[in-house]
This record gives sequence, C-alpha cells and structure tokens, in this order.
Amino acid sequence: MNAKQGRVTVFVSEIFKESPKVKRFRLVSKNGTPLPKFSGGAHITTYINDAEQSIERHYSLINNPLQPDYYEIAINRSEQSKGGSIFWHDRVSEGQTLEISLPKNHFSLSFQAKHHVFFAAGIGITPFLAMARDLMAKGQTFELHYATYSKETCAFYEFLQENFPTQTHFYFSKEKNRMSTDIMKSQPIGTHVYFCGPESMVRQFADDAKTIGYPEKSIHFELFTPPDFGPSESFQVKLKKRNQLLTVAEDESLLDVLLKNGVQAPYSCKIGGCGSCELDILEGEVDHRDMFLTDKEKKEKKVILTCVSRGRNSPIVLDL
Repeated sequence: MNAKQGRVTVFVSEIFKESPKVKRFRLVSKNGTPLPKFSGGAHITTYINDAEQSIERHYSLINNPLQPDYYEIAINRSEQSKGGSIFWHDRVSEGQTLEISLPKNHFSLSFQAKHHVFFAAGIGITPFLAMARDLMAKGQTFELHYATYSKETCAFYEFLQENFPTQTHFYFSKEKNRMSTDIMKSQPIGTHVYFCGPESMVRQFADDAKTIGYPEKSIHFELFTPPDFGPSESFQVKLKKRNQLLTVAEDESLLDVLLKNGVQAPYSCKIGGCGSCELDILEGEVDHRDMFLTDKEKKEKKVILTCVSRGRNSPIVLDL
C-alpha cells in the first residue's frame, strides 16, 4: 500500500461478462496480501493513467465483504461516457496493474432498521450485491426491487435468482412492467429504503418516500453522477485568509479550482452525495446542487459542498 496517498496497488486477475454492456472485474493485491476489509455499500476510487488523461472513477464493491482476498467491481459501458467506462471495457485487460483507494462507505446499511428495502435501476444494482450478502450473514430481512430493460440485458440475473430468490423482484420495461414507489406504502414500521440508479429515479423515489411519510434518517441513496440542476455560470470566490480572489469557470467545480490553486480542500465522492467537501462560507449566496443537505440545512446553514454547488449573483467568501 502507498501509505502517503492511501492507495493500494492491484492487478486485474479476471474479467467476466455479466450482460451485453456490463463487465465484472476482479482485483487482487499485487503483493498477494489480503485487501483492506469493507462493508456493504462501500466503494473504491480507481486511478488509471492513460497517455492522454488521468481517469479517476468511483465503483461500488460487489463481492462478499467477509472475503477480502479480492475486490470486484462491475462497470456498465456507456456511450455517453467521458472516458471511464469505455476505457475499462475496451482497454483494460487481465494482468493490468492499477492503483485504487482504500474502501469508503457513504451508503452504509442502517443499524437501526428493522427491515431494508432496496430499489435499483440499471447498474444501480451494484452496491446492493454486497449489502444483501451482509444482511444474509446477519440474518436480517430485506427485499430487492430491480428495474432494467429486459431479462437478456439484466446484469446478475442468475446470481440473484440463485442467491436471493425470495427477496428479489425484477421489473423489465420491455415487458411494460415498471417499478413503482407504491411499494414503499406497504412496508412495516421501522423500514429503511435505499435507492441507487439514474439521478431522475433517485430524486423521484426519495421525494416520494418523504411524501409517504418516511423520516429523512430512513431514506438512503447513492448517485453515480452529479445531479443535473441546469446550466452552470462562472462565479468568483474569495479566500479570506489568503486574500486571494479566484474565478470558477462554467465547466469547473469550486473543488477543482481550490485544488488547482494548492488548497488542501477535503473531498471524497465528487458528486454531491456524501458531504465530505462541505465548507463554511462567510458571505455570499449559494446555488445548492447537492443531494446531501436537507432542504432545511440549505436554508439555514452557511455552507457549500464544493464538488457540485456554486456561488450565485455575488462572490462567495470562504474562511481559507
């Protein structure tokens, strides 16, 4: 392990095709030692240095958390990819070496839940594979609702049928069988709900869960891409202690600009879902674009999540 950077060197030992567009990659420690333990819902960041660019991506760990002798991730090949999924599918091969981060978990199972209900769409199934194994080992109850286009394109269909046949419910849009938020209405008191998939699906299900009456602490979700809140405009940020004024362009995040200018700003997920990059602001108005802060916190707290949120109208001032 590279202690300075908190990274682990691994190599790709095997590659499996799970569906026409999804591949599963098995990662093994380069020196043969067991990899750090993780819990269901955890993810790693992978770092690949291409000749043209450095590709940094986050992927859920999908294998059994009780067997850390290897990690597995599953990646959907997207034609809208900015380089990550296409690179993994087309250019990563068995035996290739790369660096990964230590496992991080911003989507963990709740210890308070009496029952767990998972809602997955497409590649959003990945975090629930390890979470289901965690719950099975602990003897806790759960159910999994999984929406995808068809049985033929459904990643992990056979695995789920074999390992969690009574807990898993499939919804294939090709057959006009759609997953509904009404499923949440008939759950027992003490149920926690978990959502993972496209931002539009996560937003709809999280909003409906609140409307149905689930407390915010019982609603959990994970995003793969930053929420889409419309066009971005450039804005300025003043670093008070440094007496420095910086400009954040339309295609940059505040986090990117801070890091580029030598500020050791905290961060983790980079998609507005974990809160790790939260900073206090002294002055200015924030265009909140995250899905981590509650509506009340967005109104009352003078903070900004630097990875996705932006300044609005006038410069914002940070105590940096």
